Amino acid sequence: MSSLTEAERREVGQHFVFGFHGHQVSDEIKTLIRDYYLGNIILFKRNVESIADVHRLTSELQALAKEAGHTRPLLIGIDQENGLVSAFSIPGAGTQFPGAMALAASGSPELATEVTTATGKELKAAGINWVYSPVADVNSDPRNPVIGVRSYSDDPTTASRFVKAVSAAFTAQNVAPSAKHFPGHGNTHVDSHLSLPRILVDKASLKTTELVPFEALVRDDVASIMTGHMALPLVTGDDTPCSLSRAITTDLLKGEMGYEGVVVTDCLEMEAVAETYGSEGGAVRALQAGADIVMICHRYERHVGALEATYAAVKEGTISMDALKASGVRIATLKDKFAGSWDDVFTSFPASVVALQQKHQLLSRRAYAVSISHLPNSQVFAPLSNVGLAVLFTPRMESLNRAVDDAEDQLRDAAGNLRNTVGPSYSAFAKSIAQRVPAVEHVVYAPNEEISGALSENLRAAGSVIFVTRNGYEKGAWQVDLFKKVVAAMGDRSSKLIAVSSCAPYDLLTLGALPIPAIATFEFTVPALEAAAAAIYGEAPVSGTMPVKMTAV
Repeated sequence: MSSLTEAERREVGQHFVFGFHGHQVSDEIKTLIRDYYLGNIILFKRNVESIADVHRLTSELQALAKEAGHTRPLLIGIDQENGLVSAFSIPGAGTQFPGAMALAASGSPELATEVTTATGKELKAAGINWVYSPVADVNSDPRNPVIGVRSYSDDPTTASRFVKAVSAAFTAQNVAPSAKHFPGHGNTHVDSHLSLPRILVDKASLKTTELVPFEALVRDDVASIMTGHMALPLVTGDDTPCSLSRAITTDLLKGEMGYEGVVVTDCLEMEAVAETYGSEGGAVRALQAGADIVMICHRYERHVGALEATYAAVKEGTISMDALKASGVRIATLKDKFAGSWDDVFTSFPASVVALQQKHQLLSRRAYAVSISHLPNSQVFAPLSNVGLAVLFTPRMESLNRAVDDAEDQLRDAAGNLRNTVGPSYSAFAKSIAQRVPAVEHVVYAPNEEISGALSENLRAAGSVIFVTRNGYEKGAWQVDLFKKVVAAMGDRSSKLIAVSSCAPYDLLTLGALPIPAIATFEFTVPALEAAAAAIYGEAPVSGTMPVKMTAV
């Protein structure tokens, strides 16, 4: 361990947020809190069982920090955007609510406030005081593989209205929001989990689009902002990731925009940073760039390596201890406001949570119902008949991206075979349809499939046919290929067919005007697909409006 003084190492520890594995406090996280004075924790789905268990876990983490002599409680955060990125939303824990684009389809920032207030109450009851939300990215590229429906809109003004509502609602529940991914991850079709996106826009363009929601949040004094791993060479002059760039973090965000809150990086284990700089070298560069807190989510050796690299940089003078202390004041202010005192964090689990979550389930159903939207390039929607056989097509499960696909839920076995080609959400969708019709034939389709003679006969005889796509735009074009075959096989019976875009709404854009109705759910969560089933069979109106432009790139 470094020759820095204990006080200096305590200061360094406040500038990191780390994750750990399991439902119990691990030996690694104990060491990091006790011996390295780690000041902040991120939880993942891998840490979540019931809401009561998360409360126990956070209480134990806070007790460790107090015993280790921390002067303030830990900030304990989680990725809870709602929708597809909902680390807290598992059975027995947090309520599943619609994500960003689904909420924007409702047209109601007031509904976003209601939903976020409910989420904030649940997080606070579990001992979580920091949330990596809202997503302030403007999704201006329909090919975007990592943001997509996590964004509220491709319109900066619409996105601003919703992120302001979400940020204010979390703040009102005493959970610190963290707007992401500054200065904007929407205008790219490269996933920063896998490689470094290069976004070729200049500062003038940035100010008219990507920065608009962030500027609105800066004016509202948002508690924290997360920097992203994308390069803006026309702004910075090189390919340094924004999270490691002083030109972005200090000059643009803190200088030109006047932001005075806490800046946290996205996870430095993402390949956009780790491939070139390593998580350890990236940590030093991020702090040099002006970040207040560096995030490293998964691997203990990288946690320790980043801390040790920072100790060395302080000792060598390449990171100023005075600058760290000034940054530490911002972190302390954030903790005082949202974590509070030791008495504030050591509270009993509230008995009112059960009744609260029953109310939240009703809110969830209402919110999902108003998010279902008609695709404007399709025929006028009319409910399908619930008489006779229903044929349901759903695509086999494929990895979307590391933000959405939980690392603990592997799609393939050791032999490389898909474990569960249908996926739990689509299985639930089939069951939901089965509650409304006499029988369901569920077809899980894959690339290069054909319509067999028997299936063709069933399609023509069916009372209803539902064809589901999941990010079928460009890379998922094999889904569109089968859709065209289904339309051809049904012929003059295609009035019984409806298409459902179950993630990004752009799937069928390349076909132009569709000969059938189509709707969008904006996510393939169980309650979203349940709302779709209710709409398809006429139990609820299709009242949402598309929050993005439906034009092909």
